[in-house]
Amino acid sequence: MTTLYFLFTTAFLLGILGLSMHRTHLVSALLCIEAMMLALFSAMTMFSTNSQLATTTLLPILLLAFSACEAGTGLALLVATARTHGSDHLQSLSLLQC
Repeated sequence: MTTLYFLFTTAFLLGILGLSMHRTHLVSALLCIEAMMLALFSAMTMFSTNSQLATTTLLPILLLAFSACEAGTGLALLVATARTHGSDHLQSLSLLQC
């Protein structure tokens, strides 16, 4: 395993670790998901430039577009949650309530 593979894997795993450990606020969960997406984007960009295939050059752009849609949806949920519940604490959310 080269150093570059190790760095991308470590960055992704740190995002997963942050998501599993710091689940008090919705903002911190969204930031950890964005860190995971950034690690995937940088890894896919590096791998597509190393392989120099025409089919892999579009994949990082598609991932970036999906991650922007995910960030917009997450922020919309954050605003809706803050308006209805008064805060972004994940402990105050319940799946049994509408």
